[in-house]
Amino acid sequence: MRIILLGKPGGGKGTQAKMLTERLGIPQISTGDILREAVKHQTPLGIEAKKFMDAGLLVPDCLIKDLIKERLSQEDTKDGFIFDGFPRNLAQARDLEQISGDLGFSIDKVVYIDVPTEKIVRRLSGRRTCSCGAVYHVESNPPEEQGVCDACGGTLYQRDDDKEDVIKARIEQYEKQTKPLIDHYDEKGILVTIDGDQPIDDVFSEIMKKIGA
Repeated sequence: MRIILLGKPGGGKGTQAKMLTERLGIPQISTGDILREAVKHQTPLGIEAKKFMDAGLLVPDCLIKDLIKERLSQEDTKDGFIFDGFPRNLAQARDLEQISGDLGFSIDKVVYIDVPTEKIVRRLSGRRTCSCGAVYHVESNPPEEQGVCDACGGTLYQRDDDKEDVIKARIEQYEKQTKPLIDHYDEKGILVTIDGDQPIDDVFSEIMKKIGA
């Protein structure tokens, strides 16, 4: 089965992608992972991508397209895959359609995990992090002592990208890009919408039911 997962930042699609990978036995694919692997192994495409990354620039869609095609040509994707965070816009969706035509496959389902923005803001803005790597939440997973890490006694802090204004800006940008994408896949008849505002296992059960797995 070939699946695309869509959802707002912080909406839980990464968690669901991992659960689907374990259940279905197919790889989870993200552009970030592909880029890191290509750079790590110094492939020709990885070397080219690193030039943009080192300059602080976004890797162009044309290069992402080639990296995606290279990844989908690998043996472990022959029985399917799960895209997490790709495509991000209509241009990338059309690139994927060209790749699928070249490689002889089609996308089976596009799963949109829908979580209200206010819930995501509350979820992410409540996170507190320690330099030792421990992560807490002021409501759902608070430390024993406010502002102090249980593991090492370090001072907890709020990451810049967990601040409310930053979260809202990220979600707004995502929605601008993704709305046309959702409409595109809905018109193709392969979009399923999942209520992401429920327990993780319930979200997973709903996904499995709607993709017919």
